[in-house]
Amino acid sequence: MKAIPLCASTDIVDGGDAWPFEVLHQGYPCRAFVVRFEGRLHAWLNRCTHVAMELDLMPNRVFDASGQWLICASHGALFDPASGACAAGPCNGGLQRVQVIEQHGQVFWTPDADIRPAS
Repeated sequence: MKAIPLCASTDIVDGGDAWPFEVLHQGYPCRAFVVRFEGRLHAWLNRCTHVAMELDLMPNRVFDASGQWLICASHGALFDPASGACAAGPCNGGLQRVQVIEQHGQVFWTPDADIRPAS
């Protein structure tokens, strides 16, 4: 599938706010987000693996206070920003990756069989 533009590369700062976007995950509406961690982009479905709730308590805040972990604000589960793996707390596996690329100062996401555009 064709890559879909999200934002300018400069809109996503290391350890800062997530850039949210709407997707269909297996046909159901879901939010996803992209963050920058240690200079690289990583994108995930915004869904805790413990209970299907969004990670951010405040809009687009998915990093913990240290900026080293993604945190589920509802359950306290910690996830590795680069791999999505559960590091601590109540979780049933890691986060589901969304494919993103960065080219010519732009960030794009690439749909796949399970994660498609919302509109």
